[in-house]
Amino acid sequence: MSELKIDRTIDARGSACPGPLMELIKGVKSAGVGTVIELLSCEKGTTVDAPAWIKKVGQEFIDMEEKEGYWRIVMKKIK
Repeated sequence: MSELKIDRTIDARGSACPGPLMELIKGVKSAGVGTVIELLSCEKGTTVDAPAWIKKVGQEFIDMEEKEGYWRIVMKKIK
């Protein structure tokens, strides 16, 4: 995944649930088609909520990985 270019980072590590998901939704709405977005979150619930929302709205879920103390979720806006 290191070759993937991240266009926008949403750092929601200070937000309580459902803040990270709300920040992701806002970021996706303002992004152009083709934008690759990474969401950083300390909220474990985001690991379920964000991928489910990404798939529900028909966007591309790319990856999720646990880092030291937070999760990194990567998606691409495809429509």
